[in-house]
Amino acid sequence: MNARTVAIIGAGPVGLAAAAHVLERGMSPIVIEAGPEAAHAIRQWQHVQLFSPWEYNVDKAAARLLAPTGWNSPDPHAYPTGGELIDRYLTPLATRTPLRETIRTSSRVTAISRVGFDRAKTKGREQAPFEIRYQNGGGPEMLRADAVIDASGTWFSPNPAGSNGLPAIGERERARRIAYGMPDVRGADRARYAGKTVVVLGAGHSAVGTLIDLAQLAGEVPGTRAIWLLRGTDPSKAFGGGSNDKLAARGALGSTFAALVAAGKIRVETGFGVTHLSETDGRLRISAGSCSGVVADELVVSTGFRPDLSFLSELRLRLDPAIEAPVALAPLIDPNEHSCGTVRPHGARELAHDEPDFYLAGMKSYGRAPTFLMMTGYEQVRSIVADIAGDKEAAARVELVLPETGVCTRGGVEAAGAGCCGGPAKAEPSACCAADETAKKEGRAGCGCS
Repeated sequence: MNARTVAIIGAGPVGLAAAAHVLERGMSPIVIEAGPEAAHAIRQWQHVQLFSPWEYNVDKAAARLLAPTGWNSPDPHAYPTGGELIDRYLTPLATRTPLRETIRTSSRVTAISRVGFDRAKTKGREQAPFEIRYQNGGGPEMLRADAVIDASGTWFSPNPAGSNGLPAIGERERARRIAYGMPDVRGADRARYAGKTVVVLGAGHSAVGTLIDLAQLAGEVPGTRAIWLLRGTDPSKAFGGGSNDKLAARGALGSTFAALVAAGKIRVETGFGVTHLSETDGRLRISAGSCSGVVADELVVSTGFRPDLSFLSELRLRLDPAIEAPVALAPLIDPNEHSCGTVRPHGARELAHDEPDFYLAGMKSYGRAPTFLMMTGYEQVRSIVADIAGDKEAAARVELVLPETGVCTRGGVEAAGAGCCGGPAKAEPSACCAADETAKKEGRAGCGCS
């Protein structure tokens, strides 16, 4: 066994699952959480219903840890909200199991290095323990560990409104009119959005969910208007796989959204690359280049997230230069190449870096890519912890079958037209569609995605 103490950054679902696996392997986890309690990031979107049912949201090692506490497993086919995920699973896991002794809350990691080694020094590096520095209410602290799993997520580092990856001109100055991610427009934030013209920028699930909520709010409060700003030119890409999606709630989300757009309940502006935010007559003007722009009361920026790598500067990471994911994982999830919501299960091999025993896991491992599923993170940490424990066979084994999306595109083209579906099986699994790869290997004609 190469490592006895494993530091885990983040006490979200994936971080807690990692700690459960570490305990099960007879090692010692230390979980460092920036928020005041476990699942701090999920508490920011607890009003949102997940599009995966309970059977995909509970890690197996975590469930085994919970079993002796008298925990009642939720209906595997029911769809929880973020709040229910916290109350019925994550809080019991963090407070009623041995994990409660391992979690250090209100502790923000500020830097990680090797004891006695900067990034440039090599000889003997692998034998040196990690030094993790963090800040809590008592001031700066430090701990040492034999391995590190960074599952800190990306929620608190959202992408800005600017289409070039930078904040739009005037974005910081207009912060009071801007929300990021997925605000609770029909609940806690209702007063902010009711009766207002609200622009939503983005094309992912957060944008879609927010626009659906705004359309429903418009039916309840006169004067509420939803405007969808889309950087691309094809709104249908946000509609998903519909009835072909194996996650029914995810397919229904896209179908509901498509119907609202078709009915004119949501105004759509395509090819809109935001460059400037300014004020006009007490309202917010959102402009794209030299165009006159769109005027609204509020802006919701749902353009995805990016990893915070600032505290990892002394570690030897191997990251894709475009999406900032581990280089072996990046081709499977690169949105420039495909928009398949299903990614081939992967683990320690794809997530390894040039820094032995250091791993990115969970949403942070996906860098700027938007296709992450919670169950993918559980499989990641199962494999990673096995690898840290020296069980290479278990680390290499795949123990997860992911549900298909019903959508499989590559290079912005439907997969069937791009050569993904049908034809001979490839020597290496592609990122396009796991079901189609299976169909190819079985010698079946047609497309396994459909």
